[in-house]
Amino acid sequence: MATEPDLVHCIYASSATRPFSFDQLVDLLAVARRNNAALGVTGMLLHDRGSFFQVLEGPGAKVDALYARIAADARHAEIVRIIHEPVARRSFGQWSMGFVQVDDELLRSVEGTNDFFRGGTALSAIDSGRARKLLQAFGAGRWHRRDGAA
Repeated sequence: MATEPDLVHCIYASSATRPFSFDQLVDLLAVARRNNAALGVTGMLLHDRGSFFQVLEGPGAKVDALYARIAADARHAEIVRIIHEPVARRSFGQWSMGFVQVDDELLRSVEGTNDFFRGGTALSAIDSGRARKLLQAFGAGRWHRRDGAA
């Protein structure tokens, strides 16, 4: 696999400004996947009770522009960029956008985050250390086979 110059990942969390049905999330993902593929951006999205946790990875300028567009989107509130850093390789290179509709049981099963989610804390309040644990668990295949994220 060739090295990609200027490769970054941006991890953020936000709260939805309105509820999303499963069908609405599927529609949102279809548009995101199409747009991300055109930009050369890959990643994954977790959704739980109105909170989003997303990883965007790709060329720095493309990721930054996409994050700015998401931050300005009226469907997101309380958006927090948790991590933005250069990376040597993509974690989700095979997906324009992997997706999981998570629940409390799944979140509590991730070592290093279970104390955080046991109290019912939302994804939008996650810190960088726990974000990395969640990213590693998802990237290792913890959920995407079961929930059809691939």
